[in-house]
Amino acid sequence: MSYLVYFQAWNYYGIVRYLYSLVDRNILIMRGANQTIIRDMQILKSQTVLTSVSKVECYVCGKGLQDGHSITAKTLPNGIVLFCDVHYSLQSNDC
Repeated sequence: MSYLVYFQAWNYYGIVRYLYSLVDRNILIMRGANQTIIRDMQILKSQTVLTSVSKVECYVCGKGLQDGHSITAKTLPNGIVLFCDVHYSLQSNDC
């Protein structure tokens, strides 16, 4: 029984060493990424950001989150369409 405990402990030790090596590698990667971000940062340059907002409602029935439905977007050949949980399940793949 002690051999099994020793084997499990050695196995856990190997797993822990592997995880530490992953963490060390990610720390080095993040240091490089942080240096790149700082180097590329332009503090004094102003940029215009354009955004748009639309009401989230089902294309078929018009119900939305406020009515207790979940909304899912589906990409169709003519664009992105929003469906509620009821009508999304009725859509076929050849729309």
